[in-house]
This record gives sequence, structure tokens and C-alpha cells, in this order.
Amino acid sequence: MKKEERITTEQEQLQKFRAVEDDVENTAAEMENVHPADGADQLESLSLTEQVQVVTSLEKEDAAEFIAEMERHDRARLMRDLPPEFAADLLEEMSPDDAADVLDDLDDAHQQSLLKRVEDEEALEIETLLTFDSNTAGGVMNTEVTVIDRNMTADQAIQRIRSAAEETEIPYYAYIVDEMDHLVGVLSLRDLMLSPPGQQLREVLGKQHLVYTYFDEDKEDVARKLTHYNFLAVPVVDREMRLLGVVTHDDVIDIIHEEASEDMLGMVGAGQDETTDTPWVQSVRMRLPWLVVNVANSAISAWVVHLFEGTIGEMAILAALMPIVANQAGNSGQQSLAVIIRQLAMESFDRKRAWSAVAREARIGVLNGIIVGLLVMLGVFLLTHNIQLACVMSFALGLDMCIGNVAGASIPVILQELGRDPAQASSIFLTTLTDSAGFFTFLGLATVFLL
Repeated sequence: MKKEERITTEQEQLQKFRAVEDDVENTAAEMENVHPADGADQLESLSLTEQVQVVTSLEKEDAAEFIAEMERHDRARLMRDLPPEFAADLLEEMSPDDAADVLDDLDDAHQQSLLKRVEDEEALEIETLLTFDSNTAGGVMNTEVTVIDRNMTADQAIQRIRSAAEETEIPYYAYIVDEMDHLVGVLSLRDLMLSPPGQQLREVLGKQHLVYTYFDEDKEDVARKLTHYNFLAVPVVDREMRLLGVVTHDDVIDIIHEEASEDMLGMVGAGQDETTDTPWVQSVRMRLPWLVVNVANSAISAWVVHLFEGTIGEMAILAALMPIVANQAGNSGQQSLAVIIRQLAMESFDRKRAWSAVAREARIGVLNGIIVGLLVMLGVFLLTHNIQLACVMSFALGLDMCIGNVAGASIPVILQELGRDPAQASSIFLTTLTDSAGFFTFLGLATVFLL
């Protein structure tokens, strides 16, 4: 290469490098005053290389807030690519529960590597949170809480809250403990403001009905409890009633959103934590087993049709009408399935109430089956002028719709009884039942009454 050409190439590369550097600086400047959620969205729109460059250009406090708001897969990749010392500094800037969530997405070796670089006190707090099951109250709680001794006066408590406000995520409640750190009461700022300045907190508490959750309680149950009482936070205690932390309303919003997404994905056999950022090979591993199960289930429906091959051969119109029966029953079942899964997600499982809901869906299926069956009977008669075929079609359709409603309501309840996720692949099992029952009923009646 000639000397002049080499110089030109080097100048072009330098210009490109400076342009990228300018873009990074501009992006970092634009993100200085944005909300953490918006900053997270901007980071996720960048390539991994650009994310690293932007994050390392930001104030550490801002960068930590943005990363805490990012989607799990995105922030895990980013944390793995950041310099370890810098990543550890970001963990120190986060609240302990956010730091634990970020670390939970990394492998054990990377976790330990970063924790070794975090200050001892904060590292211990984060490690403690990591020991809790991520699906329990302990796994989602925040340990930064305002703790008040019950022997304090109201004005002393207000001063304590004011001095600790910057260290706590949600300074709207004061958690009252005794000498052994046992939780004995919870007071809102309103309660304290309305109390006489010299009055002791033990007198303010009176006979308070204390609402709390144990550290090992399922996070869905915690979310239901907090929404039931309309609290901003609920305290988390151990079995000896010692205060461990709090679950806040923003955590509950995340739990509800996460559980709704998991139910939607699980119903069709997709990975319950799968996103468009999940590595495609991992998605294949999560989906393939249920697709294989679906093939086996479909084979059952195909076998039922095969049993009546002669009937279909003698009356070809049956082949055209079969999908109507199966599809209508499938849609009825999906409606029941969605209602029951929603109910199970919104409240704790109650066997008696759950089976009452199944009986309710059966009644709905019967009435809907009768009405739709009569409409279909009229349509088939006008099309074929065959009253027997119309009656067979009507009865089979109505019966299969009732089966679909009962199956759609029963499958998640049965799965719950067995200790399984009620949404997991429930749609696949429902389709098998409605297709097989629909084909068998319709073709069986046609064999008896039409041939």
C-alpha cells in the first residue's frame, strides 16, 4: 500500500472513532436528567459495545438506576461486559434488593467475583438476600427500612424518619420493634403527625391489627395481600417475628406483571421467562418438549378420526363440518381456561370455591351449547336440507362445547391440586380433549343415525 493511501485510511479510521466517541458523549449527556425507566429504554436500544461506553461515561448513581430498570437478559449481558471494578461500584450504588436481582441473573463465579469487590457490609446484605428463594417474599424484599424503637416519642420518631429518609426506599411507614427487634407495630407518617409530640409510640399503637408476611411466603400471595389492604408496603418477618425487610408496591407491580406474562406464555407451552432477547437455542429447549407432547396429543385426535374413516368416506360433508365442532368447543374451553387461571392468579387456592367455579362453567357451557347448537342446526339444514345431519351436528356441537367449558375450567384446578403451575401447557391439553371428544361425538352420532 502506498504511503499516501495508508495515511488516508488511518485518517478515516480516526474520524470514525471520533464520531463514535462524540455519539457516546452526546447520548450520555442526553441521559443525565431522564427518568431511570426511560434511560433503561435508551440503553436497550443500543448495541452492547455502545451500552458499555455510555454506562462508563455516566455518573455511577445514574448508571446504577438505569441498569436496575433494564430487562433481565439485557442487563445480565451488560454487567458481564463491564469492567469488574466498575460493575462492583454500580452494585454499591443500588439498593440491596436491586443489586441482588442483578446478581441473580449472573453465574455463580461472576457473582462471587463482583461481591469480592463490594464493601463488606453491603456485600453481606446482598449475599443474605441471594440466599432467599427468588419466588418468595424474602427474594423480593428491600432491607432498607426505617426501624423505630417503641419507647420513642412521636416527635423523636419523626426526626428519626427525617434523618433516614435518604437511606430508605419508601419512608412512608415507621416499623416499630421491641428490644429484641420483634415487629410490634407499623405507623404511617400520618399517624405520627397526628400524635402529640411527647406521646410514646407504645401508646399510639394501642391494639393494632398487624399485617405482615413471612419471608418464605410465595410472592404471589404477598402481592395479593398488599393489594387487598391497599398498602404501599408490607413488612417481612422471620418465624420469630423479627423484622427482615419490606415488600413495596413497585415490587408488587413487577410481580403481577411477571406472573401475568408467565401465565400467558405457559398456557401455550412457551418458556415462562422467555422474551425476544432470550437466546434462540434456549427458546428451542424450552418449547420443544411441549411441541413433542402436542404431536402425541394430536395423534390421539387423528386416531379418533381414523376410527370413522368409513363413515367419512360414505358422507364427505362430515369432513367439512368436523372442524366447526372442534373449533367451537376449543374456543369455549379457552374462555373458561382464561377465567379460571385469572381467578387462581388473583387469589389463594380454595378447593371448594375452585370446583364451584368449574360447576359454574359447566352451566355456562350447557346454555351456550344449546343456543349455538340451534343456530348451527338451522344453518346446516338450510345448506344441506338434511334434518338428520342438522340435528346430529347441533347435538354434537352443543355437547362438545359443554365438554370444552368443563375441561377448560378443570385442567388448571387439577394441575393446582397436583402442585403444578395451573397455566403450564394447559391450552395444549385442552385442545386435545376438545378435538378428540368433538370428533368422536360427531362422527359417532353420524355413524349411528346417518348411515
